[in-house]
Amino acid sequence: MSGGGAIPELAQRLVGLVRRLMIEVRPRLIGAALSGRRAENENLRHQDNFLSDYDLWMHRRYKDLLTELIPSFIYASEEADPELVGDDPDPDLCVLVDPLDTSELAVRALHGYTHILIYSRALARPIVAVVGDIFHHVQAYVAARDAAGDDIAFLITADGAEHRLAQPSPPSLSEALVTNYLMRPEQRFRPLARQSDFIDALSAVSGAGKAKGRIGVDFGSVGLCHVAAGFSDAMVEFAKGFAVWDLSPGHYILYSAGGTVTDLYGTLLPLDCGLGSMETINRAMGRRQKFIAAGNSALAGEIRKTLHI
Repeated sequence: MSGGGAIPELAQRLVGLVRRLMIEVRPRLIGAALSGRRAENENLRHQDNFLSDYDLWMHRRYKDLLTELIPSFIYASEEADPELVGDDPDPDLCVLVDPLDTSELAVRALHGYTHILIYSRALARPIVAVVGDIFHHVQAYVAARDAAGDDIAFLITADGAEHRLAQPSPPSLSEALVTNYLMRPEQRFRPLARQSDFIDALSAVSGAGKAKGRIGVDFGSVGLCHVAAGFSDAMVEFAKGFAVWDLSPGHYILYSAGGTVTDLYGTLLPLDCGLGSMETINRAMGRRQKFIAAGNSALAGEIRKTLHI
């Protein structure tokens, strides 16, 4: 353990479940990459998204394993309509899952992530989130509400070392590494290229007399986790917006680490992501959110002032 504190029991068990799933899927994804057989399916729910057999397998596997952890819950997965699992007709917990994020890269063995968030409907907020990194040494980012009601965040490496996340990086914009999901040329990259004031501010010479600002590519919730760990300084999304399963797990982890997530006008995004009933869950699953995620509120404000929205 580095940095003190302890991961609550439910979060520990959820990390174990996520790591088990990653161990199971990793050789399948590497096999797909080496063979070139990527098992793509037609995506009827999200027609512009890549969908593979591995996404669907992870969706089913999560539901099966979660029943061993939580007797009754609402299962809200990217890959299917929300459903009740277990005997309780009105369970408190809603489990939000993106089984395999960045799956079009995962089947090339480049990047692959998995997101899960446990949300208390009574509290109207998350109580546990885990973002798993399938191919890298840093394997899990975790946030949880502890017995005292405090939200704490950790990362866990492949060798089992746990590190508390409580000090996101402090740089100003001219010294920051800011990431964006810029992979899609028309939908994502072109809108970024048009943000000339943002690019000029990021390229400005800093107090050290050097141009230290950088733009990088990142993906879904893991991009916010990288900010929480201080690996990057901020992430912006001003084009299409992130779906709830891509944003909320990373949002909770960054919040628990002491970072900030706002909309493009500077309003803090609430932890309540609207999972209180089947009706509101279905609405939440169809909503997208544009945002600025940063290690400190001053940097978020600097970015906001440069954006043309």
